[in-house]
Amino acid sequence: METVEFWNARFGTEAYAYGTAPNDFLQQMAEHIPTRGRVLCIAEGEGRNAVYLAQQGHRVSAVDISAAGQKKAERLAREKGVVIDYHLSDLDQFDLGEGRWDAIISIFGYIGRDAVARQSVYSELQKALTPGGVLIVEAYHPEQLNYNTGGPKESDLLITLDELRGAFDKDAVLHAAACERNVIEGVHHTGPAFVTQLVYQKPM
Repeated sequence: METVEFWNARFGTEAYAYGTAPNDFLQQMAEHIPTRGRVLCIAEGEGRNAVYLAQQGHRVSAVDISAAGQKKAERLAREKGVVIDYHLSDLDQFDLGEGRWDAIISIFGYIGRDAVARQSVYSELQKALTPGGVLIVEAYHPEQLNYNTGGPKESDLLITLDELRGAFDKDAVLHAAACERNVIEGVHHTGPAFVTQLVYQKPM
C-alpha cells in the first residue's frame, strides 16, 4: 500500500495528477446528495471532487494523508471561489462521528489494506451517515489489473462488486455495477478501465 511519501511525491508537482475536473460517476450520482448537504470526501487527494461539490452548494470536508494534496486542493478551491475544510489524517485516525454526514464520497480511494479491513470501514461509514444520507463509491475492480490504465497494482486494494454488495443492505442500494468505462483523469487514469460502483442510501 502506498505511503505518505508516495502520495506527497505524486501530488508534489505543479500539474494536478488526476486533473481538476470531477469524476464522471460522481457527477452522474450527485443528484442523490441532499441539498446543501454536509459532505465528506475521503482519500480526496488534490481536491477535484470536493471542490466540485462545494461549487454545487454543499458544505464539504475532505480527508487525506498527503500535505501536498491538501495544498493543491486548497489552491484549487481558492481558484474556484469556494471553501473546503481539509483534514490531514489517515482515515483510521479520523473521527467520522455518528449521523454526521449527508453524503460520504470515495472515488478511487484506498480505504483499507484488504477486503477484511474494509468491512469495518464500511460499517463506520454507514454509522457516520445521517438517515437518508448517501455513500457514493467508485473503485477499481480486480479486472483492472488487465488494463494498465491506472489504479493500484496490489490485488488486495481492488474491490469487487460482491464485496460492496455484501457490506450494505441490498434494499438500500440505489446503484451497483461492475463495468468497463472510459476514465480520463489527468495522466494517471488514462483510458478504458474496469470499475466497481455503488450508491447506498441509509434508511430513514
